[in-house]
Amino acid sequence: MDSLNRLSDILMAHTPGSGTFETAYPRLYLIRSDQPTEPMPTHYVAAACVMVQGAKEVMVGNHLYAYKGGQYLTVSVDVPATGQVTVASPEKPYLCLMLTLDAALLGDLILGLNAPSSGEMLEASLRVDEVDERLADACLRLAGLLDRPRDLAMLAPLVEREILYLLLQGEQGRRLRQIAASDGRLTRVNRAIRWLKDNYSRPFRMSALTEAASMSASSLHAHFKAVTLMSPLQYHKQLRLQEARQLILVHGLDAANAGHSVGYDSPSQFSREYKRLFGAPPIRDAGLWAQNRERFAVTEAVS
Repeated sequence: MDSLNRLSDILMAHTPGSGTFETAYPRLYLIRSDQPTEPMPTHYVAAACVMVQGAKEVMVGNHLYAYKGGQYLTVSVDVPATGQVTVASPEKPYLCLMLTLDAALLGDLILGLNAPSSGEMLEASLRVDEVDERLADACLRLAGLLDRPRDLAMLAPLVEREILYLLLQGEQGRRLRQIAASDGRLTRVNRAIRWLKDNYSRPFRMSALTEAASMSASSLHAHFKAVTLMSPLQYHKQLRLQEARQLILVHGLDAANAGHSVGYDSPSQFSREYKRLFGAPPIRDAGLWAQNRERFAVTEAVS
């Protein structure tokens, strides 16, 4: 696809090395990796991630998502995940364009389209689809505006609306309409997610979640799991453990301090749950950081 080839040239010019790069346009990020990576803890936000080249695997709960150049991933809610770039090289890096999703802008578009109701049946937060020529061309034009700063402020919002319009017309349209629903079930699940993110180092309290979401415990549990692919308690544990792993791999904390920082009072419980999620105890990752300080100096890309 010619648009993706041209888009790769723009992304290469605006990414000086591996990492996630903010741009002059809010919500637009460019991501690059010059080599495959280790599985790394990350946190996905509501976004559309267009893979330009390379390949990546993402584990959310017990579900594995794999996507490659010519495909795009949409994420409807914030979820903790483990991401690994699987195909990349200095000659042909992993390249991704990420546009975080603005619920207000989606809602404005939906009103203008008189789009049908999204319904109340919630779906998993991640989905992979093929990039068609129209979407690739719109992404190319949005990225191309980074080379024309004078045009960016005026034209980029129009292209962003075009991209969201195309997404709403595609297979993922119903899921995106749920993001914009002001008091739908997805919005209520998001309130519970926000509470968990703000309080992950505190003890888990289902009563606080139900109050935040204005849902019964049984309803919240069912809808939360449908979207995030894990129960609220599992989500809470993953938030803690992902943050602890970041502290160990990226910041070099020892296991005891990392566990205490995310709310574990028992080192043995922390080590046990860490091993269950990541396949090895925290001391292994502490050793990896000591051996590979330079490699783990850059935080894993969010997409």
